[in-house]
Amino acid sequence: MATAPPITAYTLTLNEAAQIRAVLESVKWADEIILVDSFSTDGTVEIAKEYGVRIISEKFCGFGKLRNLALAASANDWMVSIDADERCTPEFAAEVRQTLAAPKCAAYFVPRLNYFLGRPIHFCGMYPDYRQPQVFDRRRFKYHDHLVHEGFVCDGPRGYFTHAIVQHPFPTLAVVLAKNERYTTLMAQRYFNEGRRAGLGNLAFSPAAAFFKKYVVQQGFREGTHGFLLAGFHALYTFVKYAKLWELQRR
Repeated sequence: MATAPPITAYTLTLNEAAQIRAVLESVKWADEIILVDSFSTDGTVEIAKEYGVRIISEKFCGFGKLRNLALAASANDWMVSIDADERCTPEFAAEVRQTLAAPKCAAYFVPRLNYFLGRPIHFCGMYPDYRQPQVFDRRRFKYHDHLVHEGFVCDGPRGYFTHAIVQHPFPTLAVVLAKNERYTTLMAQRYFNEGRRAGLGNLAFSPAAAFFKKYVVQQGFREGTHGFLLAGFHALYTFVKYAKLWELQRR
């Protein structure tokens, strides 16, 4: 019976001391763990060292570039991408080993079960939430060098896993607002660098369209108050993103 090749799991961090232990505990089954840290000051790196993690310190230069640094540094070809707010499950780990014992694809999308304010969310586009492959052969896979919401190129077929990983991106409203602040700035800068511009139409209509998509099209109404809040924050994110882009172009 074939066995899986050695596997590297990697994550990106910036002041993730509150949750880095949980994510590292969930990937202890990997043969190598890489942490790309943007000079955390809260003890993240010190905690990671307890797990024998390989540390790469690099100033934040965009998520795409940081992810490609992890790929270049890996001792193994097969990789698992796991964010600091994500947790591997034993079922997912077993599926990784079983699938990679005889891989049929160059990369695999993984379903993600997102939690919002302590509750699992199955609508609002939050599940299965296939954004980008999280299990892949680095010889046939690379990220675009985008600041945020980085895309990828993959030289080969792509498959889908059955078992989900768990993500806790928004445990409190304070975290929601903090992430909104950071990601709207990054997205506005990315749009500006790409030559995109914002006008009154973006500011007036795009937030409403974002709310409608989350709440109606993606059936956020089925999540009750949680769904309404998610749709509302998505509209706010959209509005602030374009407002910041408008401010950049005025300069």
